[in-house]
Amino acid sequence: MSGKTPGGNFFEDFSLGRTLVHGTPRTVGEGEQSLYIALTGARHVLHSARPVAHALGYRDRPLDDLLVFHLAFGKTVPDISLNAVANLGYADARFLRPVHAGDTLSAESTVIGLKENSNRKSGIVWVRSTALNQNGEEVLGWIRWVMVHKRDPASPAPETVVPELPARVGPERLAAPPCLDARGFETAATGGPWLWDDYEPGEAIVHPGGMTLEEADHTLATRLYQNTAKVHFDALAMEATPFGRRLVYGGHVISVCRALSYDGLENVLAIAAINGGSHCHPTFAGDTLYARSEVLEKWALPGRRDLGALRLRLLGLKNRPAADVPSIPEENGQRRYPPEVVLDLDYTVLLPRRP
Repeated sequence: MSGKTPGGNFFEDFSLGRTLVHGTPRTVGEGEQSLYIALTGARHVLHSARPVAHALGYRDRPLDDLLVFHLAFGKTVPDISLNAVANLGYADARFLRPVHAGDTLSAESTVIGLKENSNRKSGIVWVRSTALNQNGEEVLGWIRWVMVHKRDPASPAPETVVPELPARVGPERLAAPPCLDARGFETAATGGPWLWDDYEPGEAIVHPGGMTLEEADHTLATRLYQNTAKVHFDALAMEATPFGRRLVYGGHVISVCRALSYDGLENVLAIAAINGGSHCHPTFAGDTLYARSEVLEKWALPGRRDLGALRLRLLGLKNRPAADVPSIPEENGQRRYPPEVVLDLDYTVLLPRRP
């Protein structure tokens, strides 16, 4: 067999401090934005309407923040998670600059933590990843951790290093786009009347819609992001796993749930940060997703009277309407998610303020 057949990295191939420069830079265009809307149902106005983007100070409508995240994430998969059991979570993701059609994205990652699992068949890898544009400017940075198969269960385990992760991205670290001027924002553009001033911590928003995931849609979405993880594509390989079938990419679950959250949060202009997140249970084609949001914190931004930030908790449920959220008990500081809960995402968004 030729030695030119790449197999991706297994757990024992990672070492603390190793930096991986990921291949295949991606020049993005209007087509990606339109296809993203078709696959997820996203309706956020800044990414939908060029005149609104111009009125808010942008040179053009920017790509949806989660589309940028997934495209950048996809760059990292061949090196980080091609041999993954599952992606486990995110932390400290900061959206730093808007991305427009014509920009080129590249990515690199550094290993910041390693821990072998007790079964010795797999381990958890933590990486800090960075996405850059064609000018070498950082547009996005994030931490994620992923469970990766070992090539050989008998291979020695690396020293365990579990990184300390920030609980949230504080308001002082949020990067509101300098071009964004929301002073003249008109709610007629979105159909929703509620601005930053109208939300309060502790408030729960039950989003009314649901979306059934189709096999073709989740597969096409994952291809759009050039995410090559076997668990999403290779049905034959997945037959031999406990799941017995392909998993829906967790990023697609995030995007669908956020699209469903539009109703009740219509005037969200941008995502500023992902503070943390867990894919609590697997999602499969045929599942129907629902979404519920909770306002965790509310921040005025330093030096900005036109914008405010909301820290939100987005719960994604499969095959159970959001009005019927099950209890999520804690045991030894860990949440025990019922099987209907597939996503628990802690993220921060920017909204216009009242004059």
